[in-house]
Amino acid sequence: MKYRRLGNCTDDVSAIGLGGMAMTSIYGPADESEAIATVHAALDAGQNFIDTSDAYAGGKNEEMFSIVLKERRSDVFLATKFGNLGGSADGRPEYVAEACDKSLQRLGIDVIDMYFQHRVDSDVPIEDTVGAMSKLVEAGKVRWLGLSEAGPDTIRRAHATHPISALQTEYSLWTRFVEDDYLPLLRELNIGFVAYSPLGRGMLTGTLDGFASLSENDRRKDHPRFKEENIDNNVGVIQPLKDIATEKGVSPSQLAIAWLLHQGDDIVPIPGTKRRTHLAENMAAVDISLSADDVARIGAAVKPDAVSGTRYPEKQLGGLGI
Repeated sequence: MKYRRLGNCTDDVSAIGLGGMAMTSIYGPADESEAIATVHAALDAGQNFIDTSDAYAGGKNEEMFSIVLKERRSDVFLATKFGNLGGSADGRPEYVAEACDKSLQRLGIDVIDMYFQHRVDSDVPIEDTVGAMSKLVEAGKVRWLGLSEAGPDTIRRAHATHPISALQTEYSLWTRFVEDDYLPLLRELNIGFVAYSPLGRGMLTGTLDGFASLSENDRRKDHPRFKEENIDNNVGVIQPLKDIATEKGVSPSQLAIAWLLHQGDDIVPIPGTKRRTHLAENMAAVDISLSADDVARIGAAVKPDAVSGTRYPEKQLGGLGI
């Protein structure tokens, strides 16, 4: 495994992190024992950055990780998040403190390595929320601070209140809005970038061939890009990725992750997986070397403007980029 730094954070984190959301039945059924075995396999391979949230399965995701943390806390750089209540956000200072204590209890640990505000609360000044988060740092409950899906003005104001180490936002070959207004700002402020859904919620794996590929309770059925009227078009949009991957003798997943890694050494993708087989495949992407021409060709081959459907359901879009 190779390692990177996120902003002012002085810890080395694995260049590819492990997103935990899918490990608790978000995208269809999950096997907890296999999920835990997958986490151990990741740590054995030197993948130390694990990302979870109190919003995933109502806290059960954090509880699952506690099983591993009990044995291997020193092997993990643990990131978790607060403030995403489904259809709303809560950034009140008193809630920040309460949420942190509950996460620490569920995780069974004394300190969170990186604590993200999961969604910005438009009713609470970001200075108040981040001010409360900074008190957690002073108390020794949190080491580094992050934001998720925050807008540029909010990022700048938050960083002026207390140094922000990382922004976590969706970024992949078919979702590239961060390239224009976000990444230049983050680099100006020395803030790292954690790319979630780097495989487009599974679309960039090349394993989906239509609506029938999704299981009955798959949450992606609520996402416009995966709805029956859009998914066939989107399967076609990513076909060039599959073609280039075949040409290079790698999987579409590996090529998509490698492309992201080549966007800058301040970017850490966190693909989610719940099986060891997919974990090994994803981690191998760190060793794929792409030329500048390769990076440009792959980026041009998958056209985000051709994607049908928004990246979130309408009711959730209003809570992004605040």
